[in-house]
Amino acid sequence: MWHQLLKQINNGDIKALARTISLVENGHEGYFDLLKNLPSSSTKIIGITGPPGAGKSTLVDALIGEMVQQGNKVGVLCVDPSSPFNLGALLGDRIRMSEWYNHPNVFIRSLATRGSLGGLHPKIIEISDVMKAAQFDYIIIETVGVGQSEVEIAGLANTTVVVVVPESGDEVQTMKAGLMEIADVFVVNKSDRPDADLFVKNLRLMMTPSFHKSIHEIAVVKTIASQKEGIKELFEKIQENLLIEDNSDRKYYLLAEKAFQLIQQYRMKDVDKESLKRNIQSSSMNLYQFIQSYLK
Repeated sequence: MWHQLLKQINNGDIKALARTISLVENGHEGYFDLLKNLPSSSTKIIGITGPPGAGKSTLVDALIGEMVQQGNKVGVLCVDPSSPFNLGALLGDRIRMSEWYNHPNVFIRSLATRGSLGGLHPKIIEISDVMKAAQFDYIIIETVGVGQSEVEIAGLANTTVVVVVPESGDEVQTMKAGLMEIADVFVVNKSDRPDADLFVKNLRLMMTPSFHKSIHEIAVVKTIASQKEGIKELFEKIQENLLIEDNSDRKYYLLAEKAFQLIQQYRMKDVDKESLKRNIQSSSMNLYQFIQSYLK
């Protein structure tokens, strides 16, 4: 079955792509054979992250428009918070990005975090690799913006875009190191708000190679996503960053991190919280004696 699905995906069959993502997402029998036979792909992944309320979805919507206008085929993965009851996505990006729902050159898939503490879907690595087999020009992954997702996205994306707003100005000096280190492009969205220019100026000073200790200067772009302002410049900066050949230790660290996450996931595949809860209820041992049987 998997070889037929791969052939269909490679030929641009969106229904086959959606079905395959569901098979991978739900751990359907045989899906790992499909993953092992994924072809190599040069499709670039753009990660969009940042705190809630920064306007990430509006920005992604505008960025899709710019990409499509330039003749590109775009795949989008939107990671939403999960419902605590059915583990489904709460926000529904297909509704927020309804303009692109039936567009022939755009594919949008909402994924729930499914309780993942990091804020990304537990199978986001596998799903993004399946997407790369579908001959998109670009793949955008928008994170939910909670937990460690801001840092985790760097392990998936060729270019990571961090979205902030002018009100973040007081927080720049104390902005957590992980977020500062993973940004390839900073976007100051809603830049028509007061003090936006001062915030951008200070952020650009912090992103210079001498201050930030990076090889390349980190671009800082002003946008008003709701009005499509600054989006063309943002796409240009993303394209410039994608052309940079990354042979740094950071690249291989992030690849190793992806491999670690996958190995960890597959070694833990037979352990789930519900079975643990049932077993621990019937156990009179202390916690460390209880987990010893799982460590063998």
